[in-house]
Amino acid sequence: MLGYLGPSGTFSQQAAVEWSGGKEEIKEYSTIYSAILAVQNGEIDRAIVPIENSIDGSINTTLDALAFDVDLFITGEYILHISENLMVKKGACKEDIKIITSHPQPIGQCSRLLSHEFSDRKIEFTDSTAAAAKRISESDGSVACIGSSASAELYGLDILRPDCGDDANNSTRFVIVEKNPAKSVTQHDKTSVVFAVDNKPGSLYSAIELLAASKINMTKIESRPMKDKLGKYVFFIDIDGNIDDASIYFALDKLRQNTYFYKFLGSYGY
Repeated sequence: MLGYLGPSGTFSQQAAVEWSGGKEEIKEYSTIYSAILAVQNGEIDRAIVPIENSIDGSINTTLDALAFDVDLFITGEYILHISENLMVKKGACKEDIKIITSHPQPIGQCSRLLSHEFSDRKIEFTDSTAAAAKRISESDGSVACIGSSASAELYGLDILRPDCGDDANNSTRFVIVEKNPAKSVTQHDKTSVVFAVDNKPGSLYSAIELLAASKINMTKIESRPMKDKLGKYVFFIDIDGNIDDASIYFALDKLRQNTYFYKFLGSYGY
């Protein structure tokens, strides 16, 4: 069973359906964290959760959960093109709108539209785009939302501004998380780890230099607070290749030995 961020009509549901090809039963959860925790607790086999958006960057809830709260592995990824739409209750028009609501990510991804045409409207956040769409369907027409065309169809809404995102190339990277690491090696693998180094000059450089010395290509680096003390950070990195490759295995082992916090998040195809 595959978990995803619900309710029905979210981009996460779309990713779950497309990634599984309709061959796996899917189950909705109210938050990203609860979907991840369901895998940790054995309620479901795996979950598909957003980890990065091409406009807004990393999804901190996902990163923090994988680093600090669960012992799970990334076993795959799926890239979903995101088309945001401004939606209203059937028959409502632009002049009726007093509030615009959605998940914080779509709100941020439609900042140009909101600042140019709706700067005087109140913005409210929800846990998901589908929850926002459901609210619109039950409203008096004074509330609009941003979300997928699937949620507009599901809740019987009118699309007032189709494909209204700031960037036509908007996409979200989803990862599949499971209790056990992926076993297969493909021609296009990446490896993800998270680590922390001592707060002293050159410590991060020294850690990254271990990868460069082994001619390993780092494709991403992201920092997040360590949470136990102000000014302490962990670093998430993605590199090309699989940990089953000897050069990558030994380079990461050296990295592990030169950090005070280290966690292997998985090697997987993309």
